[in-house]
Amino acid sequence: MYGGPTGADVVVHLRLPTSFCSPNFAYLMASDAKDALTVLPWTDRVVVELDDHHDSGIINRGLAADAGYRGTFRHEAEQDLEELRTTFRRKAHTAAMERCLTGLLRAEPDREVESLGSVTLGNLPPGGHTEALGRRRAALGLPDSRDALVMVDHDGHGYAQGDVALALRRARSTRISIDGNAHFCRGLLRTRYPDSGRDQAVRPDGAEPADAAYDPTFIPLTSLLKEHTP
Repeated sequence: MYGGPTGADVVVHLRLPTSFCSPNFAYLMASDAKDALTVLPWTDRVVVELDDHHDSGIINRGLAADAGYRGTFRHEAEQDLEELRTTFRRKAHTAAMERCLTGLLRAEPDREVESLGSVTLGNLPPGGHTEALGRRRAALGLPDSRDALVMVDHDGHGYAQGDVALALRRARSTRISIDGNAHFCRGLLRTRYPDSGRDQAVRPDGAEPADAAYDPTFIPLTSLLKEHTP
């Protein structure tokens, strides 16, 4: 990073868990990173470069030219990334909603699952999960008043009492999938880049007990085979 009197030139190198991550995912992450840095008041010129990806050259040229996904991949891009971004935002909201509601069930063991359909934002305790839910709802344009229902679909509609249990199970499936994928990708990143663990923020959601004792030491497969060869 190189600072100036009125701002700063920022260069960011983005590294992914694998070299074959889908190009639309890779471009979305790199583009969003550039957008997030560009709007900061202390940045001037922002350069984001994707390292070690099979389409790094194409993506980096597109980012430098602010060409957008379709302008970068041209005939290979069937559509822009807004639909993909919306899908991610909806899944993130579903997971955040499930964490809050499951937290209520754990805090109140006698609570009936069906009663969750009438829980409002004002009923949620303060904390990180509630704050995260607020951000996810804002990204989708959902109501944020204290009397707004917590359990809603992507359009803000609540659920009938008989549908609450099934809706919660589906939301839990989404949350588990997100946590599992995040945990898997973080592990892949640490394996590919052993020093990356220092940059990973602690995320208790989806963490495994083995993470605390994780040792990124590379053990050649040939050495294991020799140990077990008669």
